[in-house]
Amino acid sequence: MADYATADIRNLALVGHTGVGKTTLTEALLVAAGVIPEAGSVERGTTVSDFEEQEKAHQHSLSSSVISFDHDGQHINLVDTPGLPDFAGHALSALAGVETVAVVINAESGLDITARRMMDFAASRRLCRMIIINRMDADNTDLASLCKDVRATFGNQCLAINLPGAGGTAVVDCFFQPKGESDFLSVAEARTAIVDQVVEVDEKLMERYLEKGEVSPEELHDAFEQALREGHLVPVCFTSATSGAGVRQLLHIFDQLLPNPMEGNPPPFLLESGSGKKEVHADADPDKHVLAHVFKIHFDPFAGKLSYLRIHQGTITRDTQLFVGDARKAFKVGHLFGVRGKETFEMERGVPGDICAVSKVDETHFDSVLHDSHDEDHIHLAPLKLPMSLHGLAITARNRGDEQKIADVMHRMVEEDPCLQIEHNASANETVLRGLGELHLRISLEKMADRYHVEVDTQPPSIPYRETITAKAEGHHRHKKQTGGAGQFGEVFLRVEPLARGSGFEFADEVKGGVIPGQFIPAVEKGVRQVLDSGAIAGFPMRDLRVTVYDGKYHSVDSKEIAFVQAGKKAFVDAIGKARAIVLEPIVDLQITAPQACMGDIAGDLSSRRGRVSDTRAEGDTAHISGQAPLAELGDYQSKLKSMTGGEGTFSMDFAAYEPAPANVQKEIISLFKGVADDE
Repeated sequence: MADYATADIRNLALVGHTGVGKTTLTEALLVAAGVIPEAGSVERGTTVSDFEEQEKAHQHSLSSSVISFDHDGQHINLVDTPGLPDFAGHALSALAGVETVAVVINAESGLDITARRMMDFAASRRLCRMIIINRMDADNTDLASLCKDVRATFGNQCLAINLPGAGGTAVVDCFFQPKGESDFLSVAEARTAIVDQVVEVDEKLMERYLEKGEVSPEELHDAFEQALREGHLVPVCFTSATSGAGVRQLLHIFDQLLPNPMEGNPPPFLLESGSGKKEVHADADPDKHVLAHVFKIHFDPFAGKLSYLRIHQGTITRDTQLFVGDARKAFKVGHLFGVRGKETFEMERGVPGDICAVSKVDETHFDSVLHDSHDEDHIHLAPLKLPMSLHGLAITARNRGDEQKIADVMHRMVEEDPCLQIEHNASANETVLRGLGELHLRISLEKMADRYHVEVDTQPPSIPYRETITAKAEGHHRHKKQTGGAGQFGEVFLRVEPLARGSGFEFADEVKGGVIPGQFIPAVEKGVRQVLDSGAIAGFPMRDLRVTVYDGKYHSVDSKEIAFVQAGKKAFVDAIGKARAIVLEPIVDLQITAPQACMGDIAGDLSSRRGRVSDTRAEGDTAHISGQAPLAELGDYQSKLKSMTGGEGTFSMDFAAYEPAPANVQKEIISLFKGVADDE
């Protein structure tokens, strides 16, 4: 790797649905840049970015892969992301490391839900966006109609920067040297449309353009970057990754037109203090304090734990001392690596804007902020809005004695995947592995067996119900215990009241006159929280309520923390018994894609599951259906949808809200609860 500065760096991620050709396009770009002699094949398992054995076996990207290389004096950090919806966590988390998101669309299949979601997500994070229409040379494509669909869906700011020519075997430049004939549209008109769009963000440039009638690409550069930053321009370009048509031109666009780390929108860092949160901006200055963000964790069989980080400020070298978050103790960077798929190579230094990796640092985790000064202890990146992990499997060890090993393996896998979660359901005594779908969980189980050699048994998990109250009530308990010596005494009066759905829990202290000394109020809250966590009527966590302690008594000798923990716990249970407590069930938003002929069957099936269709939209023979249903009714939905659609239907779901469960469901759930344990 050549020596380079921040201005020479280009960071971008290829995103899009599975099968659009992102990995094949990555190979073509590496060949065009002279990095590899020939393109690898997804089918043969020889690509640079799909290097995991599971990826080779399934012929799909299952996690994001960083590919760093140099081209024409620029250092490009390209991130190839998975397109399967079940692995969206890997794709979305990788976007924290880049300035530009390139949404790849298959010219044969056209727009899809993943392209829409990625465009929306990138816009919400204020990332620059571009669109790459791949497979432009495929048979039976209508590129003119696809361009109209792109503009109709994403806005008129989506403008072609090059166009297919010679029947899709070449591309015609519409920006740098616009000349030649395209297969559709006028090259001159495309050039005019881009210039008109760009000059709108710069009044002086617009005046010059109106006076002269023309401006050069060099004169347009700064305004072009501004238009990208503001979302005022989304360049569209064409390629064929398999033939190589348009790939060199795409590299040239990366080099010349994409923003460097100083030109993109600054990442949304937040500083937490006693007065709340305020936004702070990293400065791409190599001489300032280090500020870096970990956006990916990978466990390499040889290098150990690799933490992929984007440097936003300062310079990292070997022997740099870095803190993780608000940790008191720093770690020393032993090795700093550049990354190209599974290949790592030593770096002398990492400058602002670069992507690199450090190895064998146990303290790092996904979303960690690394820094070299305690001034940055409380800075973190604004959290990514990742999809909620709603699919679950209850996990048990197949072989006795493997429980701890399985727990260690699952925690390691959760470190690697931000949408893989472990939860322990105390009421059901279950350890549940949660992910984004059936495939997500199946691949995770395969990894446990193949990479870590542990075998587990699985079964459907309990549904994550919640409890709440619907009325105000008061509770009281006097805890008095005499054991011969010093006793225990604490008395608590409290009231409970419901809060709006999604509000969580609030605890208030309105005790007057010191009837409960201040040092015992946290003990009362601790007792309340014990019931909150374990549930009062059905064994599920409670939410959306406020507890206010307003009176009580204490004894100067016998009162101690344990007494007020018990008094708070029992007073809370007493109040819940009068507050018309109910069970809430999780409702999910469904996005279903299926042949249009199956819409009636899908709507009828949803209705039988207490669900409803809220919107339908047709694209040719394909229907896009939005709806809602209770999570409890969707245990077999994947197999049922495949059966109804002949294997062509797909769906995704996201958490929507908690709503009261029907009376018969509540009665059944509550009847199984053993009650709050009395551990006095």
